[in-house]
Amino acid sequence: MNVVDIVIVNWNAGSLLRDCVRSIKEAGQAGFEFGQVVIVDNGSTDGSLDGFEFTDLPLKIVKNTDNKGFAAACNQGAQGSRADYLLFLNPDTRLFADSLSVPLAFMEAAQNQSVGICGIQLIDELAEVSRSCARFPTPRMFLSKIFGLDRLFPGFFQSHFMEEWGHRENREVDQVIGAFFLVRRRLFEQLDGFDERFFVYFEEVDFSLRAKKSGWASYYLADAQAYHKGGGTSEQVKAKRLFYSLRSRILYGYKHFTPTQATLLLVSTLCFEPLTRLTFNLLQGAFKSASETISGYLMLYRALPGIMIVALKR
Repeated sequence: MNVVDIVIVNWNAGSLLRDCVRSIKEAGQAGFEFGQVVIVDNGSTDGSLDGFEFTDLPLKIVKNTDNKGFAAACNQGAQGSRADYLLFLNPDTRLFADSLSVPLAFMEAAQNQSVGICGIQLIDELAEVSRSCARFPTPRMFLSKIFGLDRLFPGFFQSHFMEEWGHRENREVDQVIGAFFLVRRRLFEQLDGFDERFFVYFEEVDFSLRAKKSGWASYYLADAQAYHKGGGTSEQVKAKRLFYSLRSRILYGYKHFTPTQATLLLVSTLCFEPLTRLTFNLLQGAFKSASETISGYLMLYRALPGIMIVALKR
């Protein structure tokens, strides 16, 4: 019987974390068993780790005194795993009865042995299907976003996220969202886990691209569903969320693009994108968002020397 380890990275997720763990306990286990359910807490201060007496899951809690970042915490939770599969699960998700049994049966099928990563259909609070798959980003995609061209001419400039597709059928994709990220453990070990230079954001994009280059496919399975709130705990810190997203984008560019393309992306991010974002904020009357945009970019400018040291390391 296959063994699955689940890794949940928590940062002040409150009751969402408890709901997530309860759903794991109640999910169907046809054809597999849990090795361990690991909660890696990144220095939460909201008491979200309290109240797990209700569960008889093989639960392990790892407490970090500070926030080590999502990629590092995922690697921490997967360390020493002997399971056949690893499921990286956001605390703002809830599993349904078939959320694990269906994708695991799919992964075990003889014709799917080249599939290394699997995601499933995610349902939001309105019971609508979320657009949760993405393409590998290109310099053109990033630049069209920076200059707002993807909003002004959506039919001409392809977006990173596959928003034009309804996500109602199964298909191979470049990348599935990290909220439900089922991966073969041997692949995770082959790639040495997530790249910890990505504090948060783009770590699963980078992992999926490295998997693709190593001959593994990512697959989206609409035959199984899970609930995903979306936004999660990052809603609490939108300016910081913007900062980390931009930081990770710069690091991704220098890792996967040519030096010229990465530098063009850097200059455009630093010099032009703040103006584009602020223009859209002000046209929409979103003055709070404008303030958060300014705060996020100030963080980026202050952190830039350290970011470039990390970006230029090979």
